[in-house]
Amino acid sequence: LAERFSSLGRWKAAEIVELEVMEMCTTVLGTEDPGTIRSMINLARIYRHIGKWTESEKLEKQVLDVRTRVLGEEHPDTIQSVANLA
Repeated sequence: LAERFSSLGRWKAAEIVELEVMEMCTTVLGTEDPGTIRSMINLARIYRHIGKWTESEKLEKQVLDVRTRVLGEEHPDTIQSVANLA
């Protein structure tokens, strides 16, 4: 649903839905689950689109921390997280 709102340019609605998804994933799956990480990345992207740079950067840093710890520094997903912060 959040992706659909994003594609329609309804960024505030997308933010609300994706924030709820991220919170549920974190509670049910934990912070290191790939689904939780994906929801964090999606929310960070939405934040970038609506100009919430600080919130976006905070989430991207959290993703990088988890990926570095779980996957290692040289994993392609970790490297992508570094690129997202650039």
